[in-house]
Amino acid sequence: MRQLTLLASLTVFAWLPVPPAQAAAGPFAPAAGQPGSTAIGKDDSAFTGWATGYRDYVIGAGVDSGFQTPQLALGKAAGNSYDIVSLGEGGRITLTFAGALFNGPGADFAVFENAFNDNFLELARVDVSSDGLTFVRFPAYSFTPGPVGGFGSIDPTNIDGLAGKYRQGHGTPFDLGLLAGSPGLDVDHVRYVRIVDVVGDGSAFDDFPAAYGGPFPIYDPYPSTGSAGFDLDAVGAIHFAAATVPEPAAWVMLASGIACLGALGRRRSRRLAPSALV
Repeated sequence: MRQLTLLASLTVFAWLPVPPAQAAAGPFAPAAGQPGSTAIGKDDSAFTGWATGYRDYVIGAGVDSGFQTPQLALGKAAGNSYDIVSLGEGGRITLTFAGALFNGPGADFAVFENAFNDNFLELARVDVSSDGLTFVRFPAYSFTPGPVGGFGSIDPTNIDGLAGKYRQGHGTPFDLGLLAGSPGLDVDHVRYVRIVDVVGDGSAFDDFPAAYGGPFPIYDPYPSTGSAGFDLDAVGAIHFAAATVPEPAAWVMLASGIACLGALGRRRSRRLAPSALV
């Protein structure tokens, strides 16, 4: 898996007067509803489709059976605390679509979590694939200065590129253009979105460049139980091309062709029948 470092994004950090770990508020977009937020509401008309299938649901630690229903992550985001599937600590799931995502202007899809407020944020990494075999990960940054505990808070301005940045009913957007040129990935034909829970104890690291003091540990509420880890509500498609369905006339032609092949086969069988008796 290739993890990209976007050098262009480093201009965001150039003006910081103190190292990221010491900043009172980070340089990234604020909570949903605030000026400059990139959150996308579940009822936004930008959405043209939603995930319709799943595979590779691997349950991490700390998830009760009542939160292990991956079908709840399909279709439109519910925007509540219960219609979700929990991944557990370090768990993952891959969502599929009745078609393909493609790179358009701005965000191409959004991931919804069930955070009940703007600061209790359970985070996940996001990978995408065109063929279901080669996955490419979106770069992510975390300036949360230290562990936050099982019921701790995170300032959303300290995180970027991580699903779960926004409260329930509001999706975290992702732009496929950031991954253009990645080997094995066609950003105009993405059929799989994989969500991987971040174990929030600081054992996972972000993609901040070493030349600038990184990478930094990623923290989120840890430990937790019951519905531990990332709680996936939905993945909404913005730039989406539905799978092509043959026109009725095409179905008729296909059926006629099959019927003709069947008739030819029966005639051939009758011609061969006498010799088979010799």
